[in-house]
Amino acid sequence: MRQVFDVVVIGAGMAGASIAAFLSEHRRVALVEAEEAAGYHTTGRSAALWTANYGPPDVRLLTRLSRGFFERPPDGFADVPLMRRRLVLFLATPDQLPELDRALAEGSGLRRVSVADAETILPALRSGYLSAAAVEDDAFDMDVSAIHQGFLRQLRTRNGVLALRNRAGRITRTSGAWHVETSSGAVFQAGVVVNAAGAWGDEVAAMAGVEPIGLVPKRRTAAIVDPSPWDAEHWPMVLDVGENWYARPEARTRLMVSPADETPTHPHDVRPEEEDIAIGIDRMQQALAIDVRRVEHSWAGLRTFTPDGSLAFGWDRVADGFFWCVGQGGYGIQTAPVAGHLAAALVLGHDPGDAAPAVPVIDPARFQTV
Repeated sequence: MRQVFDVVVIGAGMAGASIAAFLSEHRRVALVEAEEAAGYHTTGRSAALWTANYGPPDVRLLTRLSRGFFERPPDGFADVPLMRRRLVLFLATPDQLPELDRALAEGSGLRRVSVADAETILPALRSGYLSAAAVEDDAFDMDVSAIHQGFLRQLRTRNGVLALRNRAGRITRTSGAWHVETSSGAVFQAGVVVNAAGAWGDEVAAMAGVEPIGLVPKRRTAAIVDPSPWDAEHWPMVLDVGENWYARPEARTRLMVSPADETPTHPHDVRPEEEDIAIGIDRMQQALAIDVRRVEHSWAGLRTFTPDGSLAFGWDRVADGFFWCVGQGGYGIQTAPVAGHLAAALVLGHDPGDAAPAVPVIDPARFQTV
């Protein structure tokens, strides 16, 4: 049951799939996943919006650099477009005006609009709720499934192996090689292990005898409601500038609502809490004249952050051949093309190109004490 590779990537969500795809151009790669389906936990539960104005500076750099990939993906990457333009409308109540001013000063591609213009863009806005607004014109929806499957397709066509239902267990290093024993009884051997396990990143490190870096999984909740009598298909993504809630069109006739919660928790198959669903809908209804009669569907996902909120890509300070690719928070989809390329470049010792300014910022050694 022992299989020998150059690199074993643990975790087949967007992070693991993208780095595995880029690595497979140059190395023999195994992508090991605990679940029956790749991307089951976080990737499959994303809000799926690309915006240049989200996240810390390292994330914003990788986001901007990733745009070209979504606009012009490689031949054969996907059978459908990866993006669809979606305006983002930022709302500010009177006490949020300083936050809107800060967003306009620090953001990219944002412009202030009048309250009247905002009400035209979003006719369900309650009169008197809004004090000021801004829009981001160049944001877009992302087809998360097509992007994720595109990277997995690249891996397979380059003779990489996707091993589903293989939960990593004992991870040891012997004679210059890592040995990853999994729940199927298989042993994956390679000189390099890439930890792309998301919320389980610190647990994978502990299995390998590597010092954790303090990852914090945080629950994010969403619910689907009927916005009738409004036709929401062409509405913008609506963001409270204080990040207290957001809403976006879903499946043409529905609205997805979230309280933008970030509740620290532990790695598990997270479920939504009724209180969070109610909070999200209440906050949305304070701004929008929508009478929510029932919640049609709800879910929660884990967004996993490092202690300082930036990414953690790079070699472990002590463990030879152990590479971290974690801490994507809520930014993993929109940064995936360049994040995957950057991580692969660091593994291979290649030039990271335009992403080079991010390298010292995202070094995981900043969290390690040894």
